[in-house]
Amino acid sequence: MEKHLYIILLFILLGKGVPLYAQAVAVTPEEMESIYREVKTPYKYGLVMVPPSNDKKMDCPTVFRKGDKWYMTYLIFDGRGYETWLASSNDLLKWTTLGKLMSFSDRETWDAHQKAGYNALQDITWGGTYELKKYKGKYWMSYFGGDGRGYEAGNLSIGMAYTKGKPWIAHEWTRMEKPLFTAKDADVRWWENRKLFKSTVIEDKKRLSGHRFVMYYNANGDSAQNNLKTRWFERIGMAVSDDMVHWKRYLQEPIVHHPVGITGDAVIQQMDDTYVMFYFGAFWQDRKGAFNRFAASKDLVHWTDWEGENLIEPSEPFDALYAHKSFVLKHEGVVYHFYCAVNKDEQRGIAVATSKDLGKSGLQFVAPPVGPKKQP
Repeated sequence: MEKHLYIILLFILLGKGVPLYAQAVAVTPEEMESIYREVKTPYKYGLVMVPPSNDKKMDCPTVFRKGDKWYMTYLIFDGRGYETWLASSNDLLKWTTLGKLMSFSDRETWDAHQKAGYNALQDITWGGTYELKKYKGKYWMSYFGGDGRGYEAGNLSIGMAYTKGKPWIAHEWTRMEKPLFTAKDADVRWWENRKLFKSTVIEDKKRLSGHRFVMYYNANGDSAQNNLKTRWFERIGMAVSDDMVHWKRYLQEPIVHHPVGITGDAVIQQMDDTYVMFYFGAFWQDRKGAFNRFAASKDLVHWTDWEGENLIEPSEPFDALYAHKSFVLKHEGVVYHFYCAVNKDEQRGIAVATSKDLGKSGLQFVAPPVGPKKQP
């Protein structure tokens, strides 16, 4: 009888696409509280990158290191769509723009007007090197792209780019000709059947997922499995690969989501045997605006959501509307929480909060235009 039950359980687990060695191991409340104490950054230093003019917006920082210097990839939206840019810093506070990594296309391609890139295969060790790792002699970057003009307009799909050059030097990366995933694929899930957004790719060194590489991505889909389309929803799901080129969706359901609003832009750090997913939430019933939170996992598949205070939320004039889209790292004992800051004029730049008081940034947004005075 026990043998028969074991066989039945085996088929159930395999049918769900979950490796037997990746079954849920709970992250305890005590561990979650310890993570919160480790990563919280109560001191808002302020803006570290702002767009050069009011017709441009900055978004989605990804920070990595090479030697003694730090580098940041980020997005610029200029009305047409997203391009991916690069900046450098000596101290994580003062940044210099270096140039573009993925630009608009002159010819009509599936990603002609949208190229929003995120560095892949980074050292995710908490307090580690934060260097980018090569695979098959290349550095890699996943991105979402599209052929529609405007803010996240048209069909948005996930693609992959790579370079044999130095990712800390501004140059155009090579993009694969076709997207990895689209919202029109035959195997698309109900929660991702409209638009696909940010992706984060890490190496699963322990093969907890059963594969070498794991991608976390958020997508816009139906409100529920009954195809309700009354509200905007985003959720985080998984994909896996063994060669960075051929990818497949993993599990039928999203791995981190909430009953309403947005759950998105996952970034992973590893603290000993625990993986921490920093993500942002927006428009939940009991909260306003957009804010940064975290979840934790022992196996990269099953995630325990933090139920306490937000890590970052609107509180200053420069982030009064939204304070979201994390990149969190620890260097020389200080935690740096980079995020996208949006003020009430919807100016969008990149700010940082820290675990130690490092003073205040003198950087400000370009003053918004002043319209003609109304006559009494």
